[in-house]
Amino acid sequence: MDNAGLSLDRMRTFVRVAERGNLSMVARELSVGQSTVTRHLNELEEAVGVPLLSRTTRRVTLTDEGSRYYTNCLQILRLVERAAEEARDARQAPAGAVRLSCTAALGVMHITRLIFEFQDKHPDIRVDLNLTDERIDLVREGIDVALRLGPLADSSMKLHALGDSHRLLVGAPSYLSVYGRPERPADLSRYESVVMSNVAGSDQICLSSHDGTSLMVPVRGKLRVDHGLAARGAFAAGRGIGPAHLWLVHDLLDNGQLEVLLGDYGLAPVPVSLLIVPERAAIARVRLLVDFLAAEISKLPGIRRA
Repeated sequence: MDNAGLSLDRMRTFVRVAERGNLSMVARELSVGQSTVTRHLNELEEAVGVPLLSRTTRRVTLTDEGSRYYTNCLQILRLVERAAEEARDARQAPAGAVRLSCTAALGVMHITRLIFEFQDKHPDIRVDLNLTDERIDLVREGIDVALRLGPLADSSMKLHALGDSHRLLVGAPSYLSVYGRPERPADLSRYESVVMSNVAGSDQICLSSHDGTSLMVPVRGKLRVDHGLAARGAFAAGRGIGPAHLWLVHDLLDNGQLEVLLGDYGLAPVPVSLLIVPERAAIARVRLLVDFLAAEISKLPGIRRA
């Protein structure tokens, strides 16, 4: 193995190409010529001794060896970045970027405002906010922290459980004035429901009574949405009824645009968690944002602290 070709610059180039799948795009991002990108890749493959990339006229993909090498490169580059950041943090106020991923509706309605408050306290910290309801690979996407709703399956991340998000069954007075109010869970099957197409099991509503009995009611709906803000708008417009997080509709309940239905029955709460890439957890600016969000999110409507 020729270690001369194993520079950090070449690793960074390889990682960007692996993520983008396009040499010219990476060349533009790095402000270098495409020939420089190609040379870096060739030198790295020569140093490693195995092909890392499979090139076609349209796309660049990872070989099996390249996929394993990509994962290791990410870890190496993050450790190098972390060492430099920790050295800087010891001498000056935390600065730099924190990459935060958050479910979209919660991000728009509440988390952006919290980020404003955080940056007022820490003006040298940049927050890159990624709003998505997809369960992305944090390491591959370069995310430091993710705010997640629902059960978690990623055991490789550091978990910070924040609590549970309380949900309610809601409907607009305009809809209820036409179709009446449901008096018991079985009545729900007669109503139009706003269905979340990206939530498993949303074609049925599971309610629990005070004695702990669970009732599963199938629901129907002509409107299916994949975004919480779209569901919020549909509820307010009287397009149907359905379950909603309190943080999503609390203001509509307060001003009378929505009403709580079947208040004697409960909906299962949804876990709220922060996932932190372990290698990033000790960086001062990441730790500051995590601590700030943990304290402030527990104050949002319907969030019950763990």
